[in-house]
Amino acid sequence: MQRLIRLAAALWALATPVHAETLFTVALRPLADEKAVFATVESPNVVPARTRIGGTLASLSVRQGDAVKQGQVIAVVADDKLLMHIRSLDAQIAGLQLEAAQVQLDVARADTLFRQGAGARVTVEQARTKLEMAAAALRARAAERAMAQQNLDEGAVLAPVAGRVITVPLTKGSVVMNGDMVATVGEQPFMLRLRIPERHALMLKIGDAVRIESGQLGSELGTPGTITLIYPQIEEGRVVADVHAQDTGDFFVGDRVRVWIGAGDRPGYVVPKSFVHARFGLDFVNLRGPDGATVETPVQPGVAQPSAGIPDGLEILSGLQEGDVLVRP
Repeated sequence: MQRLIRLAAALWALATPVHAETLFTVALRPLADEKAVFATVESPNVVPARTRIGGTLASLSVRQGDAVKQGQVIAVVADDKLLMHIRSLDAQIAGLQLEAAQVQLDVARADTLFRQGAGARVTVEQARTKLEMAAAALRARAAERAMAQQNLDEGAVLAPVAGRVITVPLTKGSVVMNGDMVATVGEQPFMLRLRIPERHALMLKIGDAVRIESGQLGSELGTPGTITLIYPQIEEGRVVADVHAQDTGDFFVGDRVRVWIGAGDRPGYVVPKSFVHARFGLDFVNLRGPDGATVETPVQPGVAQPSAGIPDGLEILSGLQEGDVLVRP
């Protein structure tokens, strides 16, 4: 069958004159070999949002998937003992303020009597000392009250980073201790994380291009990526690397994406795509023979290889050999 196709192609070529021939000589070229692996969409850092005081979870304003900003209040921990302590301090401060006002009147009265010669100087100094002691006690209670209020304010659980809430293991009304985790927040933007067999460790380099297969991440076109970090520790026989890519999405974490990474070089034949034409469901090239005659030869094309030095390069898997001269159709 192949011989009949070649004979028919030769007869067609002999019957068709060649005008304005443009020649291309086939030669082996080093081509970048690629290997298909899977990557997962992950957050660069998954940070827990923790409580700073113990108590009861009075409110919880986020759930899984919510976007949060850094410093946003996502929950509030209430402690009734702190409220009672603050009320007690408020009452003590009110009493000390009245006591300080009374001592102030005593100082003024003692000073007036001393000026009129009806009082001793010792009485004035004693009244002023009582006034300073009352002011000091009032400042101490105010500082204690400010500390209690600060502890109460620390009941607000803040988002540690800007990103998306991944997990919320607690519910409203849960009893928490100091340092308990209320939620985990995945930092954005998300990236791709590769886990590939360790035999490919020496092939990976920071800055290498990674091709994301078309149709992944909700995009019809292949999204390019770049390796930004290679972890030095091998986990369970696999090398871990981070890939930065555009349009990785901002919702799903753990989505598996097929990508292509460089796996060394291999020799191959690459010709300009304009030298290949299709007819009857087959791909052909015009091959120039030693006598100058042009013969149409069927070939099997592969994928585009613009990296081979030819802008519109197309890999040819079979049908050609080194030294063949092609004629542009």
